[in-house]
This record gives sequence, C-alpha cells and structure tokens, in this order.
Amino acid sequence: MFEAVLFDLDGTFADTAPDLAAALNRLRSDLGLAPVPPAHLRPYTSHGVRGMLKAGLDMWPGQPLYAEFHERFLDYYSQDICVETTVFPGIDEILARCEQHGAPWGIVTNKAQRFTLPLLSRLGYAKRAACVVSGDSARRAKPAPQPMRLACRLIARQAAHCLYIGDDPRDIQAGRAVGMVTVAVRYGYLGDGDPIETWGADHLVDHAREIASVAGIA
Repeated sequence: MFEAVLFDLDGTFADTAPDLAAALNRLRSDLGLAPVPPAHLRPYTSHGVRGMLKAGLDMWPGQPLYAEFHERFLDYYSQDICVETTVFPGIDEILARCEQHGAPWGIVTNKAQRFTLPLLSRLGYAKRAACVVSGDSARRAKPAPQPMRLACRLIARQAAHCLYIGDDPRDIQAGRAVGMVTVAVRYGYLGDGDPIETWGADHLVDHAREIASVAGIA
C-alpha cells in the first residue's frame, strides 16, 4: 500500500474538457467562426491554453494577437469554470478508500492556482485534499520535479512512498524524476504525441477504478 496518492487534475482527476472547449468556442464566436466540436478539442486539453488555441484557432505563442487571445480565453474560462466539469467515474471511490486507510491524497497540476482552487472548491474537494500544488506553486511546472517535491513536503511523505497518476507524458516524467511510482490513464486526454505505452509509466489503467488495486487500497 502506498502512503499517499497524488493526481494530475485535467484529464486525470476531473473532466474539464467541456468547459475549456466552451471558452475556446466563445473566442471563435468573437471572430465570427463556427464552434469546433468538443470532441476535436478534447485531446489537446492537457496542453492548456497553448494546446487549445493551437487546436481551435491555429494560433501559436509569438504570433500577433496571441497574448490577447490567451488572456481572453482565460477570462472566459474563469467565468464558467465549473459548468459541465465533473470528476471522472471511479475517482470518488478511490478518494474514499484513501481516506479510510489514512492515506493522504492530493493534486499536482500545471493549471494556475487562480483556476485550480476555485475549480476544486466548486467540485467539493478543496478541503479534502491534503495538498494542492498548482502550475505556479513551485519555481517550475511539470515535467520539472519541483512540484512533486513540494507536494511531498506538504503531505510529509517521501516520494518513493507516493503514487502519482496522470494523462500526459509530463506527468510521468515529473513523477519518475523524484522516484514516485507512476500511473498513466488511458481514459485521459493523452494529447497528439507519442502513444501512452511509450511514456515509461510503471502502470497503465483503462479506468479510474483500477487505481485502487495499483495503490494497494482495493
């Protein structure tokens, strides 16, 4: 049994894709463009604003108006941050088992704190989490190891005794960098890069309920 279980947020703990897609389509509406089907945008969700603007508007950092649309996207998202967002099926059961076994659980995400905390609060998990490490909580974000080390300090656990679960190669890289056992989830957003089997995760799961067996709390 692991002493703590840590989760990435978008695409691992919560399905935030619908609300992020809605923010992107508000931008497209401003430009007189038709909405993009959320299913098309979904794989890019774990790449944050950069991924969404690339997928929905073919915009890249450094291009004219990129900074403006970046901020407008975040403004729209902050207005409706938890309209259709839900935790993935099976997550509630994992958290309940962690709490029953006295194993702290927490969030380590690249999402900025100004979005992470309100989102977790509206979902009803902010006060239950033993730690919430956001993209701007440490000096560097994932795949750098600093956020993982900060989470370990906050929960007073050694990295080798923690399980980290994510849906992006950066999650696996960050977890492995500090010696955590890592889980990659096939149900997540996964992006458009290398196949999940090549990320180097210690475990692969198809459904969140499978995490309990990996964590030793089934």
